[in-house]
Amino acid sequence: MRHTIVTILLCACIPICFVADILFGSVQIPLQGFLDVIHGDGSDSLWYNIIVHLRLPRAIAAILTGMALPVSGLLMQTLFRNPLADPYVLGVSTGASLGVALFSLSGGAAVAAWSWIAGSVGVAFSALIGSTIVIFLILSIATKVRNNASLLIIGIMFGSITSAVVNVLQYFSKPDEVHNFLLWTMGSFSNIGTTELLIMGFCIIPTVIATLVVHKPLDAILLGENYARGLGVKTNHLRVIVIVLSAILAAIVTAFAGPIGFVGMTVPHVARFLCKSDNHKSLIINSVLIGTNLLLMCDLISQLPGTQSMLPINTVTAIFGAPIVILVIYRGQRRI
Repeated sequence: MRHTIVTILLCACIPICFVADILFGSVQIPLQGFLDVIHGDGSDSLWYNIIVHLRLPRAIAAILTGMALPVSGLLMQTLFRNPLADPYVLGVSTGASLGVALFSLSGGAAVAAWSWIAGSVGVAFSALIGSTIVIFLILSIATKVRNNASLLIIGIMFGSITSAVVNVLQYFSKPDEVHNFLLWTMGSFSNIGTTELLIMGFCIIPTVIATLVVHKPLDAILLGENYARGLGVKTNHLRVIVIVLSAILAAIVTAFAGPIGFVGMTVPHVARFLCKSDNHKSLIINSVLIGTNLLLMCDLISQLPGTQSMLPINTVTAIFGAPIVILVIYRGQRRI
């Protein structure tokens, strides 16, 4: 009963947060102007251009990101049985950062052979290539390393290596190139258009649905790998599936919106607190709903309504996420 009430309330909040994200920003749009656009009126108006070309893509990108990162983080926390694991724990983010660094810090020379790749498309393509390479490296190791703790450490080491390479590239790059790269690392929905949204939706929605298919094996693995094997769960296969699903979600978001922190780590904890359950079917659904509401609110706040300035999305998610991480660590220490 509690799960149902929480789910209904979260579903009811999504349209409210969505409309608020559309209406408020540097230019406040009246509700009637929004309704006119919905009904197809005023296609030449200022409101239409702001809503359709600027704020609507941002809001949809926030929804897709809010779906992807919490589910990815939940999968990583379950696999490693670590409450502080996040979608980027295996180096997906740093792999994407390396791809973007090779592209932007070399003036695009690394991909100059493809003249159609330029600007934000080139950044997204480079991030996707970098994260994909890391995913394949991790998967090749996952088939040989049976211990999850060892796999976690290897993922962290991959992250350290790629971070070192990125630092070297930054050191020898021009100031304006470094500035552009740093802006990407702060996260943004501003450069996401219709094509990017279609790619994100095509990858994220089926992957999130796929996680619901394996919710029972995920419940079993929480009780230990030996117990899960006793129930007939093929733990090695499950580990590969979890890594692939989590990596796809994290890689797609990182490629188009940059590495957005704290969301994947903290939202699953909020879902557990609200649902009072470790059932993964309920956790996945409510993590999606909580993440969607949270990212819509973060996007709204990042636009600094009433001003002409904007904040990086990572700044806002850190304000929400950091206190939750502190609380999780504090509660864990009290139980020791």
